Amino acid sequence: MLSKSDFQHVVQNTPLVAFDFVIKNDKCQVLLGLRKNKPACSYWFVPGGRVFKNEKIKEAIERILSDELGIINYDFKYNLLGVYWHNYPDSIFDHILTGTHYIVISIEIFMDLKLSELDVTQHSKFKYMSIEDLILDDSVHEYTKSYFIQFPNNKV
Repeated sequence: MLSKSDFQHVVQNTPLVAFDFVIKNDKCQVLLGLRKNKPACSYWFVPGGRVFKNEKIKEAIERILSDELGIINYDFKYNLLGVYWHNYPDSIFDHILTGTHYIVISIEIFMDLKLSELDVTQHSKFKYMSIEDLILDDSVHEYTKSYFIQFPNNKV
């Protein structure tokens, strides 16, 4: 794990590698969380997080699901949706003016989760939305929408 100052240096100077999870329930609705932190603070977004150095894919997925949602030892199936480019004007660090750049591996996961049991450390609340509704909703971040409709220069 990086120190805070090392992580600030990374955010300022390199892209971050992350997983975003398009979690669908049995009604094919997508799980969204209302973000507490920058970047994309106060937007509805799919859960996700960055990959740590030397972390295996399965380990990263399990850790991020635990950190973001409080899910531990959950059996699930997943599909790779694609690799995406996210560039935000802001950062979790207010003094970093270069923004935050991610290369995101988007994964579709099928699992039914009870919203009341999800961890609200990273998100203030959760909800399920149909794909049609989330595409039309201005409070859903455009990068989340990009998993369902193509934005120019977003998919690698």
